[in-house]
Amino acid sequence: MTIVDMLRKNAELYPNEVALVEVNPQRHENRHITWREYELVETTDDEPFRREMTWQVFDEKANRFANLLLSRGIRKDDKVAVLLYNCIEWLPIYFGVLKSGATVVPLNFRYSSDEIRYCIEKSDADILVFGPEFTGRVEEIVPQIQKGRLLFYVGDDCPTWAEPYQELVGLCSSADPMIPLSEDEDAAVYFSSGTTGFPKAILHHHQSLTQAAIMEQKHHGQTHDDVFLCIPPLYHTGAIMHWMGSLAVGGRGVLLRGVSPKTILETVSNERCTIVWLLVPWAQDILLAIEQGTVTLSDYHLDQWRLMHIGAQPVPKSLVHRWLKVFPNQQYDTNYGLSESCGPGCVHLGVENVDHVGAIGVPGYQWECKIVDEKGEEVTPGEVGELCVKGPGLMECYYKDPAATAETLIDGWLHTGDMARQDEDGFYWLVDRKKDVIVMGGENLYPVQIEDFLASNPAIQDVAVIGLPDERLGEIPAAIIELKPGCEDTTEADINEFCLALPRYKRPRKVIFAEVPRNPTGKIEKPLLRERYGAARLVDQENKA
Repeated sequence: MTIVDMLRKNAELYPNEVALVEVNPQRHENRHITWREYELVETTDDEPFRREMTWQVFDEKANRFANLLLSRGIRKDDKVAVLLYNCIEWLPIYFGVLKSGATVVPLNFRYSSDEIRYCIEKSDADILVFGPEFTGRVEEIVPQIQKGRLLFYVGDDCPTWAEPYQELVGLCSSADPMIPLSEDEDAAVYFSSGTTGFPKAILHHHQSLTQAAIMEQKHHGQTHDDVFLCIPPLYHTGAIMHWMGSLAVGGRGVLLRGVSPKTILETVSNERCTIVWLLVPWAQDILLAIEQGTVTLSDYHLDQWRLMHIGAQPVPKSLVHRWLKVFPNQQYDTNYGLSESCGPGCVHLGVENVDHVGAIGVPGYQWECKIVDEKGEEVTPGEVGELCVKGPGLMECYYKDPAATAETLIDGWLHTGDMARQDEDGFYWLVDRKKDVIVMGGENLYPVQIEDFLASNPAIQDVAVIGLPDERLGEIPAAIIELKPGCEDTTEADINEFCLALPRYKRPRKVIFAEVPRNPTGKIEKPLLRERYGAARLVDQENKA
């Protein structure tokens, strides 16, 4: 069974039940409009814009887009790129591509014009589907990408150089084209974060998507009655693959546009959400808002919220302990994964293992893990090495990049580039990214360990530790610290005193008070920090010389 079959099954079993809800606090409407594709539920000026869609309409809308693609000559092995903010159209478009037999190519909405063009050309996309927020960026590259490609526009006031998606799908049949699909056929091309240059194109078969849906349901026990709140961008495997656990059981999914403690809690309350996946900064912001009294928990209906889980980046133990004190009746889980492993879950903590908070967990459903040294040989338990994973959600390859594929996929194992260790109980602990390890005077320092310690300081909102060049030691650890509101009088001396509890060699040699930049999936943008502060330090050293 492919995920396309899961959608068909839900449309048959739950045709009139709500499958998707879009909540957008940034947009307000006071009109009640009903479309053939979905319903805009009546709101007032004080309420967020809200739309909902049933499973039957979801399936039919995917069929319409599939039939549109087929009418334009799209066939298997062709590719369709999708550039949209989270919205109720996103998933029907995704499934429409799959139902046509083509391969879907989700694009990061933060991409510049050059990056959009690069990804379209790298993936050999035949069609680009985009929303109004990207008109300017797409228009800049139309002369380069339009030759031989179709551009479909999702929104009002379609530009003259594109075609109107809504009008076109409205003219297409809602009957399922029933294109036969197998698990070993191409399904999706996802792009890596691209923190070291242009992103890599990651090709997945249908088996990866099916594995993600089944695994997510197994890990978190979704039932048909669960309501999943999806906040991160759907172009990222971490968001859509978590939602696929709801797809597996026909559960409702809520897409939230706009992130703040108030909007998250309001949406959980109003939509009766039971499962929420948060990024570290959002969890931190919620706790801070509660501590400072800017939100009051008694204002919301949260008793049904049974599970909060976090992934996409290392999670400070202190954050989880603070969260469970505020929400003692919730379950907690953390997930580890990469786009190359079709998103989260190849390693996961498990709700039953909260006593091991800090570990990324044990191998996920149908996954294997091992830790190897630089020669590729397994290390003994407790030793640090590179984490490798193997399972049915593994990428097929880096598309059109055999050299990078050969470096990463070795004998069926994905070499993650993450340094980890395994404890005596079999739990894996993430130490750091291989490329982020700081070598100071021949000693390896792992920034995540220092970050985890600093995050326990009550004055610190967020922290990143990077290596800065040093003439004598090669590199030194520097802590970029973002303070909580009201703690701005914290000094470097205060931080240094706090760090006396660390072994001497792990203490930051430099403290910088500044904002900690994170990408849309919550990962710290360390290459940006190294570029920003490393270059300044080199200049400073040259001036001193």
